[in-house]
Amino acid sequence: MHLHLLTLVALCGACCVAAGPSYSLRGSWRVSNRNGSLKLPGTVPGCVHSALYQRGLIQDPYYRYNDLHYRWISLDNWIYSTDFKIPFNVSEWQKVKLIFEGVDTVAEILFNNVIIGKTNNMFSGYSFDITGMVRDTNSLKLRFQSAVQYAELQSRAHTRYSVPPNCPPKEQNGECHVNFIRKEQCSFSWDWGPSFPSQGIWRDVRLEAYNISHLNHLTFSTMYDNASLEWNIEIEASFDVVSSKPVGGQVTVAIPKLKIRQQYNIKLQQRQRVVKLLVKISKVAVETWWPRGHGNQTGYSMTVLFELDGSLNIKKSAMVYFRTVQLIEEPIEGSSGRSFYFKINGLPIFLKGSNWIPADSFQDKVTSERLHRLLQSAVDANMNTLRVWGGGIYEQDEFYELCDELGIMVWQDFMFACALYPAEKSFVESVRAEVAYQIRRLKSHPSIIIWSGNNENEVALSINWFHIKHRDLKTYINDYVTLYVKNIREIVLSEDKTRPFIVSSPTNGVKTMEEGGISKDPYSSLYGDVHFYDYASDCWDWQVFPKARLVSEYGYQSWPSFSTLEKVSSKEDWSYTSHFSLHRQHHVNGNNEMLEQAQLHFRLPQRTDPLLKFKDTLYLTQVMQAQCVKTETEFYMRSRSEIVDGKGHTMGALYWQLNDIWQAPSWASLEYGGKWKMLHYFARRFFAPLLPVGFEDKGVFYVYGVSDLHRDYNTQLTVRLYNWRSLEPLCSLVTSSTVIKAGQAVVLYEKPVLELLGRCGDCTRETCVISFHLSTDSDLFSPTNYHFLSSLKDAKGLARANITVNISQKGDLFVFDLKTSAIAPFVWLDVGSIPGRFSDNGFLMIEKMRSVLFYPWKLTSKSELQQAFSVTSLADIY
Repeated sequence: MHLHLLTLVALCGACCVAAGPSYSLRGSWRVSNRNGSLKLPGTVPGCVHSALYQRGLIQDPYYRYNDLHYRWISLDNWIYSTDFKIPFNVSEWQKVKLIFEGVDTVAEILFNNVIIGKTNNMFSGYSFDITGMVRDTNSLKLRFQSAVQYAELQSRAHTRYSVPPNCPPKEQNGECHVNFIRKEQCSFSWDWGPSFPSQGIWRDVRLEAYNISHLNHLTFSTMYDNASLEWNIEIEASFDVVSSKPVGGQVTVAIPKLKIRQQYNIKLQQRQRVVKLLVKISKVAVETWWPRGHGNQTGYSMTVLFELDGSLNIKKSAMVYFRTVQLIEEPIEGSSGRSFYFKINGLPIFLKGSNWIPADSFQDKVTSERLHRLLQSAVDANMNTLRVWGGGIYEQDEFYELCDELGIMVWQDFMFACALYPAEKSFVESVRAEVAYQIRRLKSHPSIIIWSGNNENEVALSINWFHIKHRDLKTYINDYVTLYVKNIREIVLSEDKTRPFIVSSPTNGVKTMEEGGISKDPYSSLYGDVHFYDYASDCWDWQVFPKARLVSEYGYQSWPSFSTLEKVSSKEDWSYTSHFSLHRQHHVNGNNEMLEQAQLHFRLPQRTDPLLKFKDTLYLTQVMQAQCVKTETEFYMRSRSEIVDGKGHTMGALYWQLNDIWQAPSWASLEYGGKWKMLHYFARRFFAPLLPVGFEDKGVFYVYGVSDLHRDYNTQLTVRLYNWRSLEPLCSLVTSSTVIKAGQAVVLYEKPVLELLGRCGDCTRETCVISFHLSTDSDLFSPTNYHFLSSLKDAKGLARANITVNISQKGDLFVFDLKTSAIAPFVWLDVGSIPGRFSDNGFLMIEKMRSVLFYPWKLTSKSELQQAFSVTSLADIY
């Protein structure tokens, strides 16, 4: 615990009054369970599980079956307590407040042994007036109630009708009634995550003391005035006025880089505590904020100085960014539906990215370094968008600050997912406070481009996931409309007029609102966004996928690498059919689905050594996942510029999911710890700004050129056919120059497959493979793509390649010079647990020599890399 001044600081000499002191209560607290049998120190911010682990009282919660063994922790009621001395004279200050930025979740708060309030919403901030209670030495205690027990009691109290779902599927080993508590929904379990509904103070807690007046919060938004062709900044400041007299003063807003300095006179009264300012940016050239790949992420340092009566000076500093966002939903020629795409600063932008889930079950483990590594990995894979999914948390401030800096657009869900929710007055009031708190906290971030009311709850009602009797549906529909349309939507539209809001995802957008807030068919490809999953159909068949306006969820599972699993398992677990492998799989029949999908095009691993067979199976699931998501994403990428049977103009592809919450099979492309799966390397290629996409339709091979560039390019396509037996191409062709327009997709090549094979002599579907790439007149090249003419289980001439490597160091990087004896599909380079990433991986090696860079995330050496290195290609697993 320590005294520090936050963003409210004094800008004055000895004669003026400073904004009051802020005393943080971060640090070591006492933690005990209900009956006092366990007493230990714990860190704030933090949680009970972390405290127990740090004291050696439990193992790593993620180890083997500990999610079951440690269920008792979540079922107990815990107490956090601390005693502290205040390092300033309390009598000098008119008011003292106790502020919690995050309590997880249900707690009774005692200050100096007096109950001052209760909390029941993890996502809201709480403030308590302790002016008459504070002493030089004080005690603070939080008596937590088990979130699991609280949720069950709330469900029981809801006697008029049930609110499904009651419990998660048995495969998830989870807890019940999570929809009755405003807590991270996936903490009770999900189909990719464990059940660890912990307790604790998960964000900052502090005391603030002040006289005269106190700045509670300051928010701002930037808007472009199309009439005056000028930018405006709307600033709103909320004060707690302690003085019984009106408080006057002056506000100075300064943006030095833009040579802006504007002053305003204000007067605060106890009943008029909100100040609204309009800053006009006149006759000044402003650089706008752009998403990754479309321009710079220019921001400006802004200060807001309040000089108030009583010589009280308060200063707030922040970064301000200028950008506009529009969600375009308008009629499309040749279609009965509407468009659904985003314009940033007037430019249509294709959303390329993934879905973000909480990076850990225990938020105190999500360090700045870890957060930066995950988000940097997203932009390194050419992503420009992440959807913060509605079953997790509103992320920490640093997440959004990094997204601002990196140019990652954020699709922000409110925290409701895959369930129906109660609409009683107390629940709705808690949600209203949560939503207002989060909008004010987050709306100044340019990275956030849309608010979404929930995840999949509209579709859950529309197609009746929970088998509600038809006569009862109206009750649940009314509750849905009450919560998301009449309350959340109302607050969003009031608090933030700078970005769009949709009621749910998936949704039909304006069509949903025309139908009263719930659409008859939220999965329609003619409107809004779509979520799509199909594990039974052949993922190599692009005709399976919806030609939708925007696809905000889709994906396939895979297992993480052995080096990631090894940390939380033992030797007896290292089999695909072990009890551990079944326990770790939370998606119904997920392990079988992966093998069934893989078997459509690959032979399953055949090596007899059990450990090698397990590793080979993990590898094959990653091959399957990468190839499936590649095929699906490329279909969406090439569908942006065409309408077929009223469908198309696809303007976004966000696969499920980016990151993992623990070490387990999931849809993620980044493993727990940040290691890139094969899919993430594929994403780096299929999200490239210039991309050739190849596919077949009725025996004809097509190549589209897809551009996310800002100008037109003269482009040539090079197509090569290889026999699986030879590293020399059988034949090559180069097309004449074709213009690919900025942001468009265009057909560059079409040829019947039999005619193409006939041109290359001794070539059949089973013996040959196609590679192709784009080049421009500006030394700009696309990644090399490929097209398999048959399933690889039917390929003829595919031999086991002998791949050798020479590793050398080049500055902070390492160069892996590879040499192969034969064509090798899905070449996988692995350095075990050494943190870092390669410049490319999982590739089709069709040249004899290839160099790949390794970017270490921590200090390593050539000898360490040589010792850890292994290489696998497809033929090695047979």
